[in-house]
Amino acid sequence: MSDTVIEVKNLTKKFGSFTAVDDISFSVEEGEIIGLLGPNGAGKTTTIQMLLGLITPSFGDIKIMGKDLKAQKEEILGLTNFSSSYTHLPWRLTVWENLYVVALLYSVESPKDQVARVIKIMGLSEVKNKTINELSSGWITKVNLARTFLNMPKLMLLDEPTASLDPEGAMEVRREILKFKKENGASILWTSHNMAEVEEICDRVIFLNKGKIFAVDTPYGLANTIKTCRISLMIEDGRERLKSIAEKNNWKVLITERFSTVELDEEKIPLFLNSLTETGIKYSQISIDKPTLEDFFITTAKQINE
Repeated sequence: MSDTVIEVKNLTKKFGSFTAVDDISFSVEEGEIIGLLGPNGAGKTTTIQMLLGLITPSFGDIKIMGKDLKAQKEEILGLTNFSSSYTHLPWRLTVWENLYVVALLYSVESPKDQVARVIKIMGLSEVKNKTINELSSGWITKVNLARTFLNMPKLMLLDEPTASLDPEGAMEVRREILKFKKENGASILWTSHNMAEVEEICDRVIFLNKGKIFAVDTPYGLANTIKTCRISLMIEDGRERLKSIAEKNNWKVLITERFSTVELDEEKIPLFLNSLTETGIKYSQISIDKPTLEDFFITTAKQINE
């Protein structure tokens, strides 16, 4: 049976009359990767800042690894680390110097050896002697994440850890994070606006809205709440007939020069395909896209703003 790494109860943060986080409760188990999602202003950053002890909750309790954050903050933070692609590093220090300073702050054993190990893991060897102000945003993202590995944390709080990386770089970073989690039993709280990444990496998702928990489920479970599928076809003959079929069944349709796309409930797909055959519509390509976590995010955001 896994241990609970984060246990949050009735967590609330008010800034004057504004409530940034409103009475939320959740847990993260050992070895779990939890996605913390929500539109801008949902309370994600405030929640992470409270978990790091950077701001004090107005109400509620935070336990990390079974310890009360207020009473045992120093001990907890020694087993925790945080990475954000938007963290500003000392620009005049080299990559090696930045990592070495962090290793000293965490009282890491054999700090030089640990820095060398992390530089190798994150592929930073070619830039280790460059100052931060010489680096691209992608390299800075990697340095920020490298800092997170230094103290071998049991809990990692990752804010947009692959932002500014190209697809290949992002894939490499995800692979190293998953490898670290597997080898060290670390738990991860992960915020991202990359829904495909969250679907790939996270065991569960906590969706925040206006400071409250709106939904908690697996990425698949949340995506599955959206019933609308998209069918895209390259029509050779019968665009007007396709438009008539869609209008008759109240299906949303978008017809362009190259592709025609129809949105309908998954259970209606057989009816749609039969209609294509019956009306003699000819097509050379067809793709059926089922709902994704991004569809859930967009649909939920629209509902919230209505």
